[in-house]
Amino acid sequence: AALREGYEHFDPRAYLRNNYLPPRADFSSEEFVVPWKLRCLAETFASGEIRGRTLIDVGSGPTIYQLLSACDHFEEIVATDYLAVNREELGRWARGEPGAFDWSPFIQHVCKIEGRGEPWQDKERRLRQRLRRILPIDVHRPEPLGAPLRPPADALLSAFCLEAVSPDRAAFVRALAHVGNLLRPGGHALLLGALGESFYLAGPARLPVVPLEESDVREALAAAGFALRELRSYAMPPALRTGVDDVDGVFFAHAQK
Repeated sequence: AALREGYEHFDPRAYLRNNYLPPRADFSSEEFVVPWKLRCLAETFASGEIRGRTLIDVGSGPTIYQLLSACDHFEEIVATDYLAVNREELGRWARGEPGAFDWSPFIQHVCKIEGRGEPWQDKERRLRQRLRRILPIDVHRPEPLGAPLRPPADALLSAFCLEAVSPDRAAFVRALAHVGNLLRPGGHALLLGALGESFYLAGPARLPVVPLEESDVREALAAAGFALRELRSYAMPPALRTGVDDVDGVFFAHAQK
């Protein structure tokens, strides 16, 4: 209940300013956090192993950067979020409306690291075409979408969601198991999340986060029925500790149901 109340004050634009503009969104060096996240995703999708009909993005928030490498490998991408304000922000970008957040630097960077030489506008167009649905979700329900996804998703992606909406580690594990219900057996799950974070700011909202260590991520995935394939971590440098959160680092996990 306290979490729900906090998220009523969530400001998508403030969240985007805090995390997806400089200094954190600096593409001049791979040492910065946003290029690191994009490279983790690009390299994992480049294997060609993670592909299929449907990818579901759990807790998309107001962001699309996490879908840029995924969109080449799935016929349909389903974005989801608990908050209507985030779903509206995603919808504005998907429809190409004036005033939507400018993701073009992210798209250009992903095209650069993927190295296929395609115009970035082609990738932008492809993601918009494949982002077919933007749905409400509640990861604390055994059926997070209110009903089973039919057919189940071939892959699951979630970035900075589960640890930010769970009151404790046990709830984090349960939420991971719940979203796993959306995935077919053998399907892949890619997670980006915060390490050692206890809060973050989004405008007037100060939101609690479950502080996780790498060992917590490993244990939660195993408890939720996933086999861990890869786990990487990034230590947040002092220059990127801007006061909008107290995050120590970021993890990237690739697991299989």
